[in-house]
Amino acid sequence: MKNIPNKKRVIVDYKNITEELLQLLSEEHPYGFEGETIHFTNAKGERVEAVPLETADTKYLIKVSTQLITKFEAFQDDDEDDDSESEGTTEDLDDTFDDD
Repeated sequence: MKNIPNKKRVIVDYKNITEELLQLLSEEHPYGFEGETIHFTNAKGERVEAVPLETADTKYLIKVSTQLITKFEAFQDDDEDDDSESEGTTEDLDDTFDDD
């Protein structure tokens, strides 16, 4: 991504992650984000683990938690199910128009 100065910087908790950000996260890290996280200390002095994600105008740090991992995996499973259903429909139509 092109380095744009003064990009917005946003920290997102799993509770506030949008479907759009989940989609981008899934595209950027199709096999999960193990080894891709960073750590920082928040204003309360707590150590936080996050996944960096960058869009055209914003740099996100998405906080990693067991809830995010669960939500991320469920999102990926739903996406794979949608792909499987589409493929199944195409195969069913191919069978209907057999040359026999």
